[in-house]
Amino acid sequence: MTTNQSILLAGASGVLGRHITRALTDAGHQVTGLGRGPANGVRADLTDRDALLRAVDGQHFDTVVLAATALRKAPLRHRDMHATNALRIDGTAHLIEAARATGARRLVAESMVFGYGYGDHGDHVLTEDDAFGPQGATAKLEQHIAAMRIKEQLTFEATGLEGIALRFGLFYGPGGTDAILPMLRKRQLPVADDQGRVLPWIDLVDAASAVVAAVEHGRPGQAYNIVDRTPLGFAAHVRAVAEQFGLPKPTTVPLWLMKPMSYAHAMMRTTMRVSAAKAERELGWTPVHPSSHDGLAALRATTAAAARSANMGRTERS
Repeated sequence: MTTNQSILLAGASGVLGRHITRALTDAGHQVTGLGRGPANGVRADLTDRDALLRAVDGQHFDTVVLAATALRKAPLRHRDMHATNALRIDGTAHLIEAARATGARRLVAESMVFGYGYGDHGDHVLTEDDAFGPQGATAKLEQHIAAMRIKEQLTFEATGLEGIALRFGLFYGPGGTDAILPMLRKRQLPVADDQGRVLPWIDLVDAASAVVAAVEHGRPGQAYNIVDRTPLGFAAHVRAVAEQFGLPKPTTVPLWLMKPMSYAHAMMRTTMRVSAAKAERELGWTPVHPSSHDGLAALRATTAAAARSANMGRTERS
Protein backbone atom coordinates (compact mmCIF):
# COMPACT_ATOMS: atom_id res chain seq x y z
CA MET A 1 0.00 0.00 0.00
CA THR A 2 1.10 3.55 -0.70
CA THR A 3 2.10 6.09 1.91
CA ASN A 4 0.12 9.29 2.55
CA GLN A 5 -3.14 7.38 2.74
CA SER A 6 -6.52 8.72 3.77
CA ILE A 7 -7.55 6.60 6.75
CA LEU A 8 -10.85 6.28 8.59
CA LEU A 9 -10.20 5.22 12.19
CA ALA A 10 -13.09 3.80 14.18
CA GLY A 11 -12.35 4.27 17.87
CA ALA A 12 -10.05 7.26 17.40
CA SER A 13 -11.06 8.83 20.71
CA GLY A 14 -10.21 5.73 22.76
CA VAL A 15 -6.90 5.14 24.54
CA LEU A 16 -5.49 2.94 21.76
CA GLY A 17 -7.14 5.09 19.10
CA ARG A 18 -5.33 8.21 20.26
CA HIS A 19 -2.00 6.43 20.00
CA ILE A 20 -2.90 5.08 16.54
CA THR A 21 -3.90 8.56 15.36
CA ARG A 22 -0.56 9.98 16.44
CA ALA A 23 1.44 7.14 14.91
CA LEU A 24 -0.39 7.25 11.57
CA THR A 25 -0.14 11.03 11.38
CA ASP A 26 3.58 10.94 12.17
CA ALA A 27 3.96 8.40 9.33
CA GLY A 28 2.42 10.88 6.88
CA HIS A 29 -1.14 9.57 6.71
CA GLN A 30 -4.31 11.64 6.99
CA VAL A 31 -6.56 10.32 9.76
CA THR A 32 -10.29 10.93 10.18
CA GLY A 33 -11.85 9.73 13.40
CA LEU A 34 -15.11 7.80 13.42
CA GLY A 35 -17.19 7.74 16.59
CA ARG A 36 -20.08 9.29 18.46
CA GLY A 37 -18.17 12.16 20.07
CA PRO A 38 -17.80 15.70 18.67
CA ALA A 39 -14.04 15.30 18.18
CA ASN A 40 -14.62 12.81 15.35
CA GLY A 41 -14.63 13.88 11.72
CA VAL A 42 -17.30 11.28 11.00
CA ARG A 43 -19.90 11.12 13.78
CA ALA A 44 -21.79 7.85 13.92
CA ASP A 45 -22.47 4.83 16.11
CA LEU A 46 -21.06 1.60 14.68
CA THR A 47 -24.08 -0.31 15.94
CA ASP A 48 -26.44 1.88 13.87
CA ARG A 49 -25.93 0.66 10.30
CA ASP A 50 -28.13 3.19 8.53
CA ALA A 51 -26.74 6.18 10.43
CA LEU A 52 -23.18 4.99 9.73
CA LEU A 53 -23.81 4.67 6.00
CA ARG A 54 -25.36 8.13 5.94
CA ALA A 55 -22.37 9.57 7.78
CA VAL A 56 -19.83 8.24 5.25
CA ASP A 57 -21.93 8.99 2.17
CA GLY A 58 -19.85 10.83 -0.42
CA GLN A 59 -16.55 10.38 1.44
CA HIS A 60 -13.48 8.46 0.27
CA PHE A 61 -10.85 6.63 2.28
CA ASP A 62 -8.00 4.36 1.23
CA THR A 63 -7.95 2.29 4.42
CA VAL A 64 -10.29 1.71 7.35
CA VAL A 65 -8.92 0.81 10.79
CA LEU A 66 -11.23 -0.73 13.39
CA ALA A 67 -10.00 -0.09 16.95
CA ALA A 68 -13.31 0.54 18.71
CA THR A 69 -14.51 -1.13 21.90
CA ALA A 70 -17.39 -0.40 24.25
CA LEU A 71 -15.14 -0.48 27.31
CA ARG A 72 -14.74 2.56 29.54
CA LYS A 73 -12.73 0.68 32.17
CA ALA A 74 -11.16 -2.73 32.61
CA PRO A 75 -13.79 -5.50 32.39
CA LEU A 76 -14.18 -7.40 35.66
CA ARG A 77 -17.36 -9.46 35.10
CA HIS A 78 -18.54 -11.36 32.05
CA ARG A 79 -21.39 -8.91 31.56
CA ASP A 80 -18.86 -6.07 31.22
CA MET A 81 -17.89 -7.58 27.85
CA HIS A 82 -21.41 -7.89 26.39
CA ALA A 83 -21.46 -4.52 24.60
CA THR A 84 -17.96 -5.05 23.19
CA ASN A 85 -18.91 -8.55 22.01
CA ALA A 86 -21.88 -7.07 20.14
CA LEU A 87 -19.66 -4.36 18.68
CA ARG A 88 -17.18 -6.97 17.48
CA ILE A 89 -19.91 -8.67 15.50
CA ASP A 90 -22.48 -6.08 14.41
CA GLY A 91 -20.08 -3.12 14.44
CA THR A 92 -17.58 -4.96 12.24
CA ALA A 93 -20.27 -5.99 9.75
CA HIS A 94 -21.58 -2.41 9.54
CA LEU A 95 -18.09 -0.92 9.19
CA ILE A 96 -17.30 -3.29 6.34
CA GLU A 97 -20.33 -1.95 4.47
CA ALA A 98 -19.20 1.59 5.19
CA ALA A 99 -15.65 0.80 4.04
CA ARG A 100 -16.95 -0.45 0.71
CA ALA A 101 -19.14 2.64 0.35
CA THR A 102 -16.07 4.87 0.73
CA GLY A 103 -14.04 2.94 -1.84
CA ALA A 104 -11.53 1.71 0.74
CA ARG A 105 -9.23 -1.11 -0.30
CA ARG A 106 -7.90 -2.24 3.07
CA LEU A 107 -9.38 -3.03 6.49
CA VAL A 108 -7.15 -3.43 9.56
CA ALA A 109 -9.06 -4.80 12.56
CA GLU A 110 -8.07 -4.96 16.21
CA SER A 111 -8.23 -8.50 17.59
CA MET A 112 -7.00 -10.11 20.81
CA VAL A 113 -4.80 -13.04 21.79
CA PHE A 114 -7.58 -14.33 24.06
CA GLY A 115 -9.20 -15.51 20.83
CA TYR A 116 -6.84 -18.50 21.13
CA GLY A 117 -8.89 -19.50 24.15
CA TYR A 118 -8.93 -18.78 27.87
CA GLY A 119 -7.23 -21.38 30.03
CA ASP A 120 -3.89 -23.11 30.43
CA HIS A 121 -1.90 -23.34 27.19
CA GLY A 122 1.11 -24.63 29.09
CA ASP A 123 4.58 -24.08 27.64
CA HIS A 124 3.34 -24.12 24.03
CA VAL A 125 4.17 -20.87 22.24
CA LEU A 126 1.13 -19.82 20.23
CA THR A 127 1.61 -18.65 16.66
CA GLU A 128 -0.82 -17.63 13.95
CA ASP A 129 -0.83 -21.26 12.78
CA ASP A 130 -2.65 -22.30 15.96
CA ALA A 131 -6.44 -22.52 15.93
CA PHE A 132 -8.09 -19.18 16.61
CA GLY A 133 -11.57 -19.11 18.08
CA PRO A 134 -11.88 -22.65 19.51
CA GLN A 135 -15.07 -23.52 21.35
CA GLY A 136 -15.11 -21.84 24.75
CA ALA A 137 -14.87 -24.07 27.81
CA THR A 138 -18.06 -22.51 29.23
CA ALA A 139 -21.07 -20.75 27.74
CA LYS A 140 -19.84 -17.41 29.09
CA LEU A 141 -16.37 -17.82 27.63
CA GLU A 142 -17.84 -18.97 24.32
CA GLN A 143 -19.66 -15.64 24.03
CA HIS A 144 -16.35 -13.76 24.18
CA ILE A 145 -14.44 -16.16 21.92
CA ALA A 146 -17.27 -16.33 19.38
CA ALA A 147 -17.24 -12.54 19.07
CA MET A 148 -13.50 -12.54 18.31
CA ARG A 149 -13.87 -15.51 15.95
CA ILE A 150 -16.69 -13.87 13.99
CA LYS A 151 -14.92 -10.51 13.87
CA GLU A 152 -11.90 -12.09 12.19
CA GLN A 153 -14.06 -14.14 9.84
CA LEU A 154 -15.89 -10.99 8.74
CA THR A 155 -12.58 -9.19 8.27
CA PHE A 156 -10.99 -11.90 6.14
CA GLU A 157 -14.10 -12.68 4.10
CA ALA A 158 -15.04 -9.07 3.29
CA THR A 159 -15.41 -9.02 -0.48
CA GLY A 160 -13.40 -6.28 -2.15
CA LEU A 161 -11.35 -5.48 0.97
CA GLU A 162 -7.87 -6.57 2.00
CA GLY A 163 -8.63 -7.73 5.54
CA ILE A 164 -5.89 -7.90 8.18
CA ALA A 165 -6.27 -8.73 11.88
CA LEU A 166 -3.88 -7.71 14.66
CA ARG A 167 -4.07 -9.97 17.71
CA PHE A 168 -2.91 -7.78 20.56
CA GLY A 169 -1.69 -8.81 23.98
CA LEU A 170 -2.82 -7.06 27.16
CA PHE A 171 -2.37 -3.31 26.87
CA TYR A 172 -0.39 -1.13 29.23
CA GLY A 173 1.43 2.17 28.90
CA PRO A 174 0.51 5.86 28.50
CA GLY A 175 -3.21 6.32 29.03
CA GLY A 176 -3.69 2.69 30.07
CA THR A 177 -1.56 2.05 33.15
CA ASP A 178 -2.64 5.41 34.58
CA ALA A 179 -6.08 3.99 35.31
CA ILE A 180 -4.84 1.50 37.89
CA LEU A 181 -2.55 3.89 39.79
CA PRO A 182 -5.33 5.34 41.99
CA MET A 183 -6.55 1.81 42.72
CA LEU A 184 -3.08 0.76 43.85
CA ARG A 185 -2.69 3.92 45.88
CA LYS A 186 -5.92 3.11 47.74
CA ARG A 187 -5.14 -0.63 47.94
CA GLN A 188 -8.23 -1.41 45.88
CA LEU A 189 -6.58 -3.78 43.38
CA PRO A 190 -5.98 -7.24 44.89
CA VAL A 191 -4.13 -9.88 42.91
CA ALA A 192 -3.81 -13.66 43.10
CA ASP A 193 -0.38 -15.27 42.96
CA ASP A 194 0.51 -16.24 39.39
CA GLN A 195 1.89 -19.67 40.36
CA GLY A 196 3.74 -19.91 37.07
CA ARG A 197 0.95 -18.46 34.92
CA VAL A 198 2.00 -15.85 32.35
CA LEU A 199 0.25 -13.60 29.83
CA PRO A 200 1.40 -11.64 26.76
CA TRP A 201 1.64 -7.84 27.08
CA ILE A 202 2.11 -4.91 24.68
CA ASP A 203 2.85 -1.25 25.26
CA LEU A 204 0.20 1.01 23.70
CA VAL A 205 2.78 2.97 21.71
CA ASP A 206 4.23 -0.26 20.32
CA ALA A 207 0.70 -1.44 19.51
CA ALA A 208 0.05 1.74 17.54
CA SER A 209 3.26 1.35 15.55
CA ALA A 210 2.11 -2.15 14.61
CA VAL A 211 -1.08 -0.68 13.15
CA VAL A 212 1.01 1.61 10.95
CA ALA A 213 3.10 -1.37 9.82
CA ALA A 214 -0.06 -3.34 8.99
CA VAL A 215 -1.57 -0.44 7.06
CA GLU A 216 1.58 -0.11 4.97
CA HIS A 217 2.96 -3.65 4.73
CA GLY A 218 0.41 -6.20 5.94
CA ARG A 219 -0.52 -9.11 3.70
CA PRO A 220 -4.23 -9.37 2.87
CA GLY A 221 -6.02 -12.18 4.65
CA GLN A 222 -3.39 -12.49 7.37
CA ALA A 223 -3.46 -12.25 11.16
CA TYR A 224 -0.48 -11.02 13.17
CA ASN A 225 0.23 -11.47 16.86
CA ILE A 226 1.30 -8.17 18.40
CA VAL A 227 2.96 -8.84 21.75
CA ASP A 228 6.26 -8.06 23.42
CA ARG A 229 8.96 -10.67 23.92
CA THR A 230 8.51 -11.30 27.63
CA PRO A 231 5.32 -12.93 28.93
CA LEU A 232 4.55 -11.98 32.53
CA GLY A 233 1.93 -13.02 35.04
CA PHE A 234 -0.90 -10.61 35.81
CA ALA A 235 0.10 -10.29 39.46
CA ALA A 236 3.75 -9.79 38.51
CA HIS A 237 2.77 -7.01 36.12
CA VAL A 238 0.64 -5.21 38.70
CA ARG A 239 3.43 -5.51 41.28
CA ALA A 240 5.88 -4.07 38.76
CA VAL A 241 3.57 -1.08 38.25
CA ALA A 242 3.44 -0.50 42.03
CA GLU A 243 7.22 -0.76 42.32
CA GLN A 244 7.94 1.60 39.43
CA PHE A 245 5.58 4.28 40.73
CA GLY A 246 6.43 3.90 44.40
CA LEU A 247 2.97 2.71 45.39
CA PRO A 248 1.91 0.12 47.99
CA LYS A 249 2.18 -3.47 46.86
CA PRO A 250 -1.20 -4.94 45.96
CA THR A 251 -2.86 -7.23 48.45
CA THR A 252 -2.44 -10.91 47.61
CA VAL A 253 -5.59 -13.03 47.83
CA PRO A 254 -6.44 -16.65 46.92
CA LEU A 255 -7.52 -17.03 43.29
CA TRP A 256 -10.92 -18.43 44.31
CA LEU A 257 -11.67 -15.15 46.08
CA MET A 258 -11.63 -13.45 42.64
CA LYS A 259 -14.54 -15.57 41.35
CA PRO A 260 -17.14 -12.77 41.81
CA MET A 261 -15.05 -10.81 39.26
CA SER A 262 -15.81 -13.58 36.76
CA TYR A 263 -14.08 -12.20 33.66
CA ALA A 264 -10.96 -11.11 35.53
CA HIS A 265 -10.90 -14.54 37.21
CA ALA A 266 -10.96 -16.29 33.81
CA MET A 267 -8.14 -14.07 32.57
CA MET A 268 -6.02 -14.59 35.69
CA ARG A 269 -6.43 -18.38 35.35
CA THR A 270 -5.04 -18.25 31.82
CA THR A 271 -1.48 -19.18 30.89
CA MET A 272 -0.49 -18.03 27.43
CA ARG A 273 2.81 -17.61 25.63
CA VAL A 274 2.53 -15.94 22.22
CA SER A 275 5.06 -15.31 19.45
CA ALA A 276 5.14 -12.12 17.38
CA ALA A 277 7.83 -13.49 15.04
CA LYS A 278 5.52 -13.28 12.02
CA ALA A 279 4.81 -9.58 12.58
CA GLU A 280 8.50 -8.89 13.08
CA ARG A 281 9.36 -10.81 9.91
CA GLU A 282 6.59 -9.66 7.56
CA LEU A 283 5.72 -6.20 8.85
CA GLY A 284 9.21 -5.11 9.82
CA TRP A 285 7.79 -4.30 13.26
CA THR A 286 9.59 -4.78 16.56
CA PRO A 287 8.47 -3.59 19.98
CA VAL A 288 10.53 -0.73 21.36
CA HIS A 289 9.89 -2.23 24.81
CA PRO A 290 10.70 -5.97 24.76
CA SER A 291 9.18 -6.42 28.22
CA SER A 292 6.62 -4.60 30.34
CA HIS A 293 9.38 -3.97 32.89
CA ASP A 294 11.16 -1.87 30.26
CA GLY A 295 7.96 -0.16 29.18
CA LEU A 296 6.90 0.68 32.73
CA ALA A 297 10.33 2.13 33.51
CA ALA A 298 10.05 4.35 30.42
CA LEU A 299 6.52 5.36 31.41
CA ARG A 300 7.65 6.29 34.91
CA ALA A 301 10.46 8.44 33.50
CA THR A 302 8.10 10.18 31.08
CA THR A 303 5.52 10.76 33.81
CA ALA A 304 8.16 12.19 36.16
CA ALA A 305 9.49 14.50 33.44
CA ALA A 306 5.98 15.75 32.68
CA ALA A 307 5.36 16.41 36.38
CA ARG A 308 8.60 18.39 36.67
CA SER A 309 7.69 20.43 33.60
CA ALA A 310 4.23 21.18 35.01
CA ASN A 311 5.73 22.23 38.36
CA MET A 312 8.18 24.56 36.62
CA GLY A 313 5.31 26.11 34.69
CA ARG A 314 3.33 26.74 37.87
CA THR A 315 6.41 28.25 39.54
CA GLU A 316 7.01 30.63 36.64
CA ARG A 317 3.37 31.79 36.69
CA SER A 318 3.33 32.38 40.43
